[in-house]
Amino acid sequence: MKFGIFYELQLPRPWNDGDELRLYQNALTQLETADRLAYDYAWVVEHHFLEEYSHSPAPESFLAAASQRTKNIRLGHGIFQLTTNHPARVAERIAVLDLLSNGRCEFGMGESASITELTPFGRDMETKREVFEEAVQAIFPMFTKVGTEHHGKYFDIPLRNVVPKPVQKPHPPLWMACSQLPTIERAGQNGFGALGFQFVSAEAAHAWVHAYYNAITKRLNKLADYEINPNMALVSFFMCAETDEEARRRADGATFFQFALRYYGQAQNRQRPAPGTVNMWDEYNKWKRENPEAQEAALRGGLIGSPETLRKKLRRFRASHIDQVILLNQAGKNTHEHICESLELFGKEVMPEFQHDPEHDAWKKGVLDGSIQLEEIDTQAFSDRYGKLAVNVGPKTAAAG
Repeated sequence: MKFGIFYELQLPRPWNDGDELRLYQNALTQLETADRLAYDYAWVVEHHFLEEYSHSPAPESFLAAASQRTKNIRLGHGIFQLTTNHPARVAERIAVLDLLSNGRCEFGMGESASITELTPFGRDMETKREVFEEAVQAIFPMFTKVGTEHHGKYFDIPLRNVVPKPVQKPHPPLWMACSQLPTIERAGQNGFGALGFQFVSAEAAHAWVHAYYNAITKRLNKLADYEINPNMALVSFFMCAETDEEARRRADGATFFQFALRYYGQAQNRQRPAPGTVNMWDEYNKWKRENPEAQEAALRGGLIGSPETLRKKLRRFRASHIDQVILLNQAGKNTHEHICESLELFGKEVMPEFQHDPEHDAWKKGVLDGSIQLEEIDTQAFSDRYGKLAVNVGPKTAAAG
């Protein structure tokens, strides 16, 4: 099992001078810590205009800085929005990051999930999948060919040689964002690694692992000429401390993250309120005062607890054959000190048990070569992306989306 860390670069209000500077500098220090402790991946999102929830519009810049402060950790776009970026600029930036990091770039792709992000770039919810698929078709020849052109519905690119080329041949490993659970199966069909931005139980993970690997081995339908990346990763809320109680006390950001995601998810097309009209941190604290039991329940989910508690939870996920667990630690107002302490404790007392797993390697080899046939599990019962203990939000206003 591999372990990654995940960054939305959240910054709840109130905002003060220097807060964004500290946010970015602290996150880079956290990546250095993870690299030193032999975490496998660092994933950074691309989002636009999402106040408080994500102040991360340029992951390529952040990851380029991280490439100079780390040595081994894989640096992942989790994800690069193919809908709001020109294909040639995507290919250029991926190649440059791969060069700067000496071949440590991971290329995660996605569409964006809200009109707040899409509309300013001239895109919409109705056509975003078409734009994504055409961008994939345009990008991959750029990594390998001396001169490519593309003439499609959404992009018209004359013959040009996109330089530089990436270190990894023919391209960095490919992933696709799966913000809805059925997209995990679609990622498998397209041959991409699945970045599952859900918070599911071990039972649900088992079902979706089967759906993913059955899709990639039996129903493969690549969008272009690229190398497949058979890997499935799931995000989990995370905080490790000496006791379960201390971990939950330090992990308030996990429920803020869930609250914001659910609150914004109520409106049509996940439209966000007008700039500056909603203080999400105040809304969250109001909800928390009115729903103390729900907040307590949410903190019992995910990977939040003592090293022994987390080892028990991870053993269940290992039985589901998840390839990578991505740990969401930087959320809400979780402190830099607690994040670093959590990474240290988990890295020293929990990770070693799971990092070398010959049984999983043998299982995966058997699945990919056809000697192990996986049951086709009906995933309908496992369609809740938030999990049984998740925050349930029902705001009175319809403005937030």
